[in-house]
Amino acid sequence: TWYEQGLGACGVQENDSELVVAIGHALFDGYPGYSGTNPNNNPVCGRTLTATYQGKSVTVTVLDRCVGCDTYDLDFSPTAFSVLAPTSVGRLTG
Repeated sequence: TWYEQGLGACGVQENDSELVVAIGHALFDGYPGYSGTNPNNNPVCGRTLTATYQGKSVTVTVLDRCVGCDTYDLDFSPTAFSVLAPTSVGRLTG
C-alpha cells in the first residue's frame, strides 16, 4: 500500500516525493538491536531495501513504522509506490 508522508517513527519528516517506506510494526519493534524505548534510535531507521513487483524495482529507505501492517508488509510513499504501479491500484500482493 501507500500512505501520505509526515513525521515518521524514526523522527524524520518525510515528504510524498521521497523514496521511503514504513515497515510492519512487528518487524520494526523486533529489529535486532532495538531497545524498544525510543523509535528514533531503532537501527532499522535509514536502512534501505529493494522491493520488486512484476519486473519493476524500487529502492526505499525505512523511516517509519506501520501499525496497520502485518509483519512483512510495506507501506510506501506515493512516489515509491508509483515506481511499482499506479497509486490507483492501492494494494500490491506477491
